[in-house]
Amino acid sequence: MTKTTARALALALACTMPVALTLTPAMARAQGVMQSQPSGVLSLNTQSSAEVPQDVVNITMFYEQEASDPSTLTATLNQRADSALQKARGVAGVTARTGSYSIFPSTDRDGRISAWRGRTEVVLESRDFGAASKLAGQMTSIMQVGNVQFSLSPEAQRAAEQKITGEAIRSFRDQAASSAQAFGFSGYSIREVNVNHSGAMPRPMMMMSARAMGADAKGMAPMSLEAGTSTVTVNVSGSVQMK
Repeated sequence: MTKTTARALALALACTMPVALTLTPAMARAQGVMQSQPSGVLSLNTQSSAEVPQDVVNITMFYEQEASDPSTLTATLNQRADSALQKARGVAGVTARTGSYSIFPSTDRDGRISAWRGRTEVVLESRDFGAASKLAGQMTSIMQVGNVQFSLSPEAQRAAEQKITGEAIRSFRDQAASSAQAFGFSGYSIREVNVNHSGAMPRPMMMMSARAMGADAKGMAPMSLEAGTSTVTVNVSGSVQMK
């Protein structure tokens, strides 16, 4: 085979072989952008909120004491907490549990431990404000009222979310329909949608003392409790294809 014949044969084979096309990063990104951004797509976000009456009260009772050694202090704090829990036991509609517990040293000017201070808490929880108030008043001979906090029960929150979820979805669909009409389209189809519950905004704690709640010397007077509201919010976001 002559050199001229060999070159001609090699050229013919090269023309018949498949060609691999290599995209540069810039070309690949451009192609991806063109594929991920179809025309007539609209992103929407709607929100619906409701003020729901708080139906749970938490009353924190506390006792503080100082002693020369931690073992004596621990025994005193435990005795107070046990007495408070015993008094709360059996009260219908109210649950009682131990709260925070702390013991820490007090030091003198030379940095040496001069005494020990401690604090123990018992938390009362109830949906019956009257029963919780009465029990807290009776317990002031054992412990003081530290704070009162109102909140929304999970059942009440779920009920509110179910109600306003429908409102938020209807608002989403109304916005999609009006937007499609405004842009000159005859309708729309939903591409994706997300429903998120933001939960209930809690009410800040109210600090109270036995005197502020109106307890007498025997600690029998109930305090007046009035809850506020919690804001429950549902967000609906997504995108629609106008057509």
